[in-house]
Amino acid sequence: MKLGLIGKAIMNSSSPDLHVRLGQLTGIPATYDLFDANEQPIETLESQVRKVIAEGYRGVNVTFPWKEDAVTLATRPSQGASMVGSANTLVFEQGEIIAENTDFTGFMSGFRATLGERRPGRVLQLGTGGVGKAVAFGLASLGATEIVLMDLDDSKSQRLADELGAHGFKASIIHAEQVAEVVPECDGLVNCTPIGHEKSPGCPLPRELVTAKHWIFDAVYVPAVTEFVAAAQVAGAAIMSGVSLFVFQGVDAFKLFCEDQDKRSAADAQAATLFAHYRRELLKEKDA
Repeated sequence: MKLGLIGKAIMNSSSPDLHVRLGQLTGIPATYDLFDANEQPIETLESQVRKVIAEGYRGVNVTFPWKEDAVTLATRPSQGASMVGSANTLVFEQGEIIAENTDFTGFMSGFRATLGERRPGRVLQLGTGGVGKAVAFGLASLGATEIVLMDLDDSKSQRLADELGAHGFKASIIHAEQVAEVVPECDGLVNCTPIGHEKSPGCPLPRELVTAKHWIFDAVYVPAVTEFVAAAQVAGAAIMSGVSLFVFQGVDAFKLFCEDQDKRSAADAQAATLFAHYRRELLKEKDA
């Protein structure tokens, strides 16, 4: 099964390891190639997708900056991809392009696997780009009482708030200077900005604002222990790291790449084993 990832600044991605490892665990041999626009010319997402289809790929994952473009290429977008307005997984089947947003489904699975039956409550979310949209709809679907959005581009956060509202979910926006005032009134703190990534280090909000009453999620997983996660550890907050999303969106994508239900069930059965592996390897959790 030929698979790949199309995006920018992805050469340190762990996705090849995840998909090849999951293929070995399930007896479904898989290869996984990286198509990094920083390393090779990629004119458009569509041109690269047409190229990999011609080369016999079963499907690809798509990441920054093309998740919103990905859903427009689909002949069969899933309900989740259509609702979120972006896709990170494209499957090529019988002349069609099937699109799914496994950031959306994987976030919900990762939340439950990490935080159990905890309710999201009122959540402050920083960042409203591709993964931010998926996480916001995931939070809403998990029952968040309100999602407070902050993005340096007010028009983006307002647009996402309107989209959530159109689906019956409660959402509002704030400006950057209101973060310190709003954080104590929230149960969950979510980072969907690139801040904390190895190429843009830092903490997305002042560390001292995180307390033990909060749960936090950081979409960044390179490195696995970001400055935000480290601040939450010091504060004693409950933590869902980007590793949770990385694993469960990957498992959901792999299941879509599989050609029949038996193989999908085999992949599903390995999710807990895979999650424990990456918690040990990336988060250095000895009891995982």
